[in-house]
Amino acid sequence: MAVMLMSSAAAVEVSAESAILLDAESGAVLYEKAADRRRLIASTTKIMTALLVLETCDPEDVVEIPKECEYVEGSSMYLRAGECLTVRELLYGLLLLSGNDAGLALAIHAGGGDPARFVAEMNRFVEKLGLRDTHFENPHGLDGEAHYASARDLARLTIRAMENEEFREIVSTKEIRIAGR
Repeated sequence: MAVMLMSSAAAVEVSAESAILLDAESGAVLYEKAADRRRLIASTTKIMTALLVLETCDPEDVVEIPKECEYVEGSSMYLRAGECLTVRELLYGLLLLSGNDAGLALAIHAGGGDPARFVAEMNRFVEKLGLRDTHFENPHGLDGEAHYASARDLARLTIRAMENEEFREIVSTKEIRIAGR
């Protein structure tokens, strides 16, 4: 699945099975290919996790890493139980390193100790944004039967995320050192 955000259209050729090209300012669709088909969303889940955390948590909050974050499969920032990082540091690990462990730690923190509560809030936020072809099962993007989005919804979510100054700063960072990493 491809999501492209541009201010002007050019000739478009994509190999992805689903794609959409939006004018980021007006939201006008410039190109689409199966844009409403539900697809597995992998690490693009992290956009929603980051946006919701940024809208509900103080980036300077300190998070003590729980034991279950050491065992999340897939990409990782190699968190260790008991270490303390700020929400901002975890967001960098989530978005730049694609850290599934950082996603879980943020979900536990923002969900008041319950990552399922955070995921439920992700899905309420989806409804609030009017994203009809999106549903989350987790905060990090590991595949699940009810974990999907369409290219159209991901483009709309990304536009919303890019309106957040902190999100823009994090995703535009080329290099950073976090807790010795």
